[in-house]
Amino acid sequence: MSAGEAGRGVVQPREMPPSGPGNLSAEPLDARALARAVEDPTCGAVLVFEGVARATGQRDPARAVVALDYEAWDGPAARALADIETETAERFGARVRIVHRTGRVSIGEPAVVVAVAAPHRDAAYAASRHAIDTLKARVPIWKKECYADGSSWMDNRP
Repeated sequence: MSAGEAGRGVVQPREMPPSGPGNLSAEPLDARALARAVEDPTCGAVLVFEGVARATGQRDPARAVVALDYEAWDGPAARALADIETETAERFGARVRIVHRTGRVSIGEPAVVVAVAAPHRDAAYAASRHAIDTLKARVPIWKKECYADGSSWMDNRP
């Protein structure tokens, strides 16, 4: 930054902390903490997507779901999520964090959170959509719907 820029108060982006194994969590997800992780004074848009466990079946919406169980191939899943963060950030000029739950997720709780900050809203929306769609297509995470009378594994694709 030149002396002239310093005098005008040019705002520099802050460093993003590295992602990694923290992309998977057996604990409830904190969407607000992820939003804070991506916030930056150079970004005019912060968007948080929460995919929450719903009470209706994926294949049969009339069937009541009581909970979801998620399993992940931990190492490859964490690496894939970190790669998606990096790819999305580079493609859309955004700051991105993704965390996915593992284990039992109660109805109404987030199973996945995607937080994006970008200079403008169009990039934030596009980055968020890209991140969740790419996650569904590439990350080795499996979902089981649990019903009062049994359970069923779901196809985890968009």
